Amino acid sequence: MKNKLLLALAALTLAAVFNGCGSASSDNSLVVLNYGKYVDPDVLDAFEEETGITVQYEEYESPEEMYTKYKAGSIDYDLICTSDYMIQKLIEEDEVIPMNFDNIPGVENLDKSYFEFSRAFDPENKYSMPYFFGTVGILYNTTMVDASEVDTWDVLWDEKYSGQIIMENSVRDSFMVPLKRLGYSLNATDENQLNEALDMLIEQKPMVYAYFVDESEDEMVAGNAAMALVYSGEAAAAQTFNDDLDYAVPKEGSNMWIDSWFMPKTCKNQENAEKFLDFLCREDMAMKNFEYVYYATPNTAVFNALDEETQQDTTIFPPKEVLDNCEVLDCLDSDAITLYNDLWKKLKSD
Repeated sequence: MKNKLLLALAALTLAAVFNGCGSASSDNSLVVLNYGKYVDPDVLDAFEEETGITVQYEEYESPEEMYTKYKAGSIDYDLICTSDYMIQKLIEEDEVIPMNFDNIPGVENLDKSYFEFSRAFDPENKYSMPYFFGTVGILYNTTMVDASEVDTWDVLWDEKYSGQIIMENSVRDSFMVPLKRLGYSLNATDENQLNEALDMLIEQKPMVYAYFVDESEDEMVAGNAAMALVYSGEAAAAQTFNDDLDYAVPKEGSNMWIDSWFMPKTCKNQENAEKFLDFLCREDMAMKNFEYVYYATPNTAVFNALDEETQQDTTIFPPKEVLDNCEVLDCLDSDAITLYNDLWKKLKSD
């Protein structure tokens, strides 16, 4: 009987240790979900060493994958980083808890203007903290395309570049271009406006070299295309390998994206999550992350410590007038998502 009791107690202990997330869950732990390669591993090691808090760190590739992982409910995440429109979706679903910024004093290092941009998906700035940001624009080869041509989305319909244009294999990113070219919002849900955009994409399709996601950077570095629709972070990375590449955000406007941290309702270690966010805001740690990820940081302490050349790199740090001419993606309702997907299928099948 004693042995059975001991076995039962051991089983209960194991169940407590592996509490829904497959690893230790205690007041001295933190469960984090983030994009791949979006935190310098040295930062995680330093946080654990300085605080004694054990971090269970998981990665994902797309906001949709993150949403699926979170909604599966098998892991109690304390802290998640993802894109603007997905945070909006989770806020609307009442899956996010408010942040207590009084417990994150390092937030003072973050430029308040990026909290203003965040109001597009977090209207009261209650639920999210900006981490990295950027734009969508045209990465082009200066030996093939003149800089004056890429100040407008029209260049992606110029027949002299037929077969040398790469588009994003993404419905929202690709539809954004004709919508902005037509003077509409990139969050348009009007069927007539979207059909106009589809007609433009169908017209462009014979000129498109390929619809890519991750491959665009490599193709442009190799000189296999004249231009590509890419995220600014990809453009900055590509430019480090090919001096002939440059990046532009057309005058009609584009998408500004913001990746931010939030605490989901599954958060069991809010104090530890706050400590982690404060740690990420610290200049030395934020600098490590900037140098590791090389995307635009809202951390003014980091920006002020950078050399002048990096500060003036408009691929990484877009000018204010460019950002002011951009929009943040909204989370679409189910009817709009269905409409976009149906039009995308029509484009790809024609």
